[in-house]
Amino acid sequence: MPFESLNPATGKKIKTYKEHSEMQVEKIIKAAHGSFLNWRTVNFKERAALMNKAAAVLENNKETYARIITEEMGKPIKQSRSEIEKCAWGCLFYAEHAEKYLKPEAIETDAQKSFVSFEPLGVILAIMPWNFPFWQVFRFAAPAVMAGNVGLLKHSSNVGGCALAIEDVFKKAGFPADVFRSLLIDSKTVGQVIEHPLVRAVTLTGSTPAGKSVAAKAGAVLKKTVLELGGSDPYIVLEDADLEKAVETCVASRLTNGGQSCIAAKRFIVVKPIKERFEKLFIEKMKAQTMGNPMDEKNTLGPMARFDLRNGLHKDVQKSVKQGAKLLLGGKIPAGSGAYYPPTVLSGVKKGMAAYEQELFGPVATIIEAKDEADAIRIANDSVFGLGAAIFTSNRERGEHLAQKDIEAGSCFVNASVKSDPRLPFGGIKESGYGRELSSYGIKEFVNIKTVYVGK
Repeated sequence: MPFESLNPATGKKIKTYKEHSEMQVEKIIKAAHGSFLNWRTVNFKERAALMNKAAAVLENNKETYARIITEEMGKPIKQSRSEIEKCAWGCLFYAEHAEKYLKPEAIETDAQKSFVSFEPLGVILAIMPWNFPFWQVFRFAAPAVMAGNVGLLKHSSNVGGCALAIEDVFKKAGFPADVFRSLLIDSKTVGQVIEHPLVRAVTLTGSTPAGKSVAAKAGAVLKKTVLELGGSDPYIVLEDADLEKAVETCVASRLTNGGQSCIAAKRFIVVKPIKERFEKLFIEKMKAQTMGNPMDEKNTLGPMARFDLRNGLHKDVQKSVKQGAKLLLGGKIPAGSGAYYPPTVLSGVKKGMAAYEQELFGPVATIIEAKDEADAIRIANDSVFGLGAAIFTSNRERGEHLAQKDIEAGSCFVNASVKSDPRLPFGGIKESGYGRELSSYGIKEFVNIKTVYVGK
């Protein structure tokens, strides 16, 4: 079955990609394993030289790759350029730090010599989403490949151009053949790839149901998984916050990537004394956004990535309103072509409503009133998700304490929006997944942490 890339700004077909046959998939997996047997023997200096070249390929072709992203999933072109720049940064970061992170660690025992080494596993399958179609892949690929593994990518079917472009980055950089390959396959075939004896581990970024399915398949054949899943990130605004700055940060976080990000701000939990003023400022900022053609530099909001996603989001908004939420802004599908949805604000949201319980993946903000700090923490943690969170307060010590001790999330930022950074571990708890990407923690997810003991 062929895969189609549709431009969500126009609804027009970009290109059709032919699915790989079972025979082609088998050939690619075997070739990847053969490449691994050689790649794992290449020293860090040589690996780093190639990864630095990959960063240069990304930078030198930034406009081309950015246009592919925007055409296939609709984010504003400026954000697509930034995504390519971040991928280049990730490559440079691991080229510089991988050897240090994976240096053998001496351990004192009763042996003549004992130490821990970090050895690559082999072929790693990455199942990746459409929302950050380059960055999600490179934040896996840069550390995994620098560790001596090889990668197979099963990308979302609507970003086939991105999948093949990423494979081409590795070729242009001069990596050995089959160190990184893209598989154009459907979800049924993914299960067969997971079960393949030459595939040693799986990483997935996507929805919680997808994560549970992949974890079950991998678990049945005892293969390591790292899962970065959904999120309904709470942004707590306390009474002593710098409200102007807080609102600016909150709006930017809600609308980055059209709100289609696991770590976008989703739930704005505001203490009662400042809620009215927060809403007023928030609506003003949301109204100031310009929605339109994502190739136009002036627009801050493009279409959503697919029409089905836009329509599903709209149903969740309508359902929440029927359940008692107040629609303060937006909430109507605009006329014309394209999968556009306007900046939308829901207030008066309470437990049991769709906007309270579910992850709204798009430009819809949910405002929830809290009585005080303790109530805000309770509401923030009253979720099946635990990916990111943010707290706004002028008292940094207060914010730091709450972030460290009270918020149930893999990342908690104080007076800043949640973001991924190669220097910091990234991942979630609860139904937001497990395992970590990035930093020294991420590169060690797909290695054999091996004990070596030399007797006297």
